[in-house]
Amino acid sequence: MSESYVIIGDGIAGSSAAEAIREEASDVDVTVVTDEGEALYNRILIKEFAKGKLPEAPISIHEEDWYDDRDIDLRLNTLVTDVDPDAHTVHTHDGEEIGYDKLLVAAGGTPNQLPVEHSDAEGVHHFWTFQDARRIREHAEEAETGVVVGAGLLGIDLAAICGGQGVDAKYLMRGNRWWRYALSEDGAEIIHEGLREKGVEPVFESGVDHFEVDDDGHVEAAVDGNGDRHDAEFAGVAIGLDFNVEILQDTDVTIDGGVHVDEYMRTEVDDVYAAGDITQFYDTILDERAQNGSWGSAKQQGNLAGRVMLADAGHDVDVEPFRWVSSYSITHFDFPFLSFGFPTKGDDACERKYSDTEWRRLTFKDGKLIGGVLIGNLAPQSKYKQLIEDEAVVADQTDVLLEENFDLEDLAIPQEQ
Repeated sequence: MSESYVIIGDGIAGSSAAEAIREEASDVDVTVVTDEGEALYNRILIKEFAKGKLPEAPISIHEEDWYDDRDIDLRLNTLVTDVDPDAHTVHTHDGEEIGYDKLLVAAGGTPNQLPVEHSDAEGVHHFWTFQDARRIREHAEEAETGVVVGAGLLGIDLAAICGGQGVDAKYLMRGNRWWRYALSEDGAEIIHEGLREKGVEPVFESGVDHFEVDDDGHVEAAVDGNGDRHDAEFAGVAIGLDFNVEILQDTDVTIDGGVHVDEYMRTEVDDVYAAGDITQFYDTILDERAQNGSWGSAKQQGNLAGRVMLADAGHDVDVEPFRWVSSYSITHFDFPFLSFGFPTKGDDACERKYSDTEWRRLTFKDGKLIGGVLIGNLAPQSKYKQLIEDEAVVADQTDVLLEENFDLEDLAIPQEQ
């Protein structure tokens, strides 16, 4: 019988794994199982669709015939309920049992719901899937007032959607600035001003105590932690993801904030692998476990996982450990924004403001650059990423690193590095 490779999840991680397997092995069975009702689409672009800037057509990456052409069995609208590693089977919501020789879990996550009254009311939106984006766009086009909750990278997408759709919105933040774990007040204020220019007003030290609803159960206001009431026909909530690990909870796979995998995407359980948002992977640069939700990282992990699965089954496939410096960009404002590496980690940092719309912050661990944020001028990003990948000890040379357009040759890096 032919070898069977089963992939749970058709996001960029799962789809990249399926593609890698098929490119290397034409004679194995590949099955992709997803609980969504459509094939792979671009999660990066769905925010532009929700803002009203793009039609649906460019969002889709793979039509169903893409899988047919590659002899990949795509199972849409199929929820995996549990995995049995001993029997090498997965079970679905409709009672089907699918056998595997190698299994990849790339199931992603589900948005967290605010633990407050009426957080599940009509008109309270979470933003993760293309279907979410469709509902958000339709509602935002009609709404006049709104609130956004969640001072992170997904929350600001919801704020920008409100701005793009002309919703008079308040952005409720528990802290004193947006993304306070990565930005100082100087950097955050550039973002705050950009939000105001879009018609979205940040409200600091607030958060949400509860939502109010009308007689039909539709949200009509948010009351913040200070007791202030904000009219809101539309509410967007982005307070993180609950990773879809429950299908592995009865196995010996280690789950601690995500699925533990090594630098080859292997779990401790034979023939079970994981990739994408769901993973707590071993980062060979940091020399510790890490997790990130960037598109590029998930794509690389999925591709590697597919190749490793084949190599572990005896196929002649070259593999190298996962080593990737991720990045995430925001394109909502007149100025560009990019975070890279791990800007919220580290034991030291430096920063500089160059103008009202240009700012930079770098983070270090044990003297090595590990991440940062660029606002206004993204030109140095490739140099910073190279330093991270090289594990260069440069924390003592911040004067050079913070030059507006520094040169790598200006850094004094010991030869052994």
